[in-house]
Amino acid sequence: MAESAATEGVMDQEPLELKITHPLSEMATMFFRNYAAVAGLVLLILIILFTFLGPYIHTTDPFEMVWSPFTPPGEEGFLLGTDYLGRDILAAMMAGGQVSMAIGLAAAVISVVIGVTVGAFAGYYGGVIEEALMRFTEFFQVLPTLLFSMVIVALFGASLLTVTLAIGVVSWTAVARVTRSEFLRIRELEYVAAARSGSARDGYLIFRVILPNALPPIIVQANLMVGSAILFEAALSFLGLSDPNVMSWGQVIGSNRPYILDAGFAVAIPGFAIFLTVLAISLIGDGLNDALNPKLRQR
Repeated sequence: MAESAATEGVMDQEPLELKITHPLSEMATMFFRNYAAVAGLVLLILIILFTFLGPYIHTTDPFEMVWSPFTPPGEEGFLLGTDYLGRDILAAMMAGGQVSMAIGLAAAVISVVIGVTVGAFAGYYGGVIEEALMRFTEFFQVLPTLLFSMVIVALFGASLLTVTLAIGVVSWTAVARVTRSEFLRIRELEYVAAARSGSARDGYLIFRVILPNALPPIIVQANLMVGSAILFEAALSFLGLSDPNVMSWGQVIGSNRPYILDAGFAVAIPGFAIFLTVLAISLIGDGLNDALNPKLRQR
């Protein structure tokens, strides 16, 4: 009887549920709870679709003179009007968006590679190596970045590759400092000491043990640098330091700059596109910062 009652009591109990939450699931949940970040993601997806799929629908050559110069938006069938040479601004916006975002992404990759390398070695080794690398970083940090990039472009030519390299070379200091601070924090943790005691080599500790755990703030910084690089390219183009044979949003602004008082829309439209793109990237960066921060996820 007692055994039967015990069995019934066990059967009456609700089954226990084992809840296992994966860190990636937590991060995704945290990100999508941030409505501003989701809005930025949706906006960026729309911009990417506009620039990469739009040319298959609107097939006009962005360098072709199709009508009279400075046709206002909406007139003569031109949705965004024409520029100072009579070229379709809508076609230029689509083609230019591809180049501007490619420059932003490539320059951010260059900056991250340089910054992570300098910051990782400085934070891991410390001592004289850290001192030398941080003084090297400070040298680049105090230089006027726009002026330095202008000098590089002026010396080596205003090609797409030179502009991308110039932006990447002058923008890595923030990544280096973030990486160094993370390495200084992580290198003293127990699992790093355990790996070191197991005779792990420095390269393994740096790139396989510490760096993966230092990635969250680096990812956020890299994301924001894409937007900064797009702004940088627009600034160089505005000053006439861009390749005239390559269409970009900055090049559209720079080529129409002398006529800004006569046809402001030719400058305002690509400027607004840059604003929306940088805003979307910034909102995504804020969302990633919240999602990748374990302290914020625990709230």
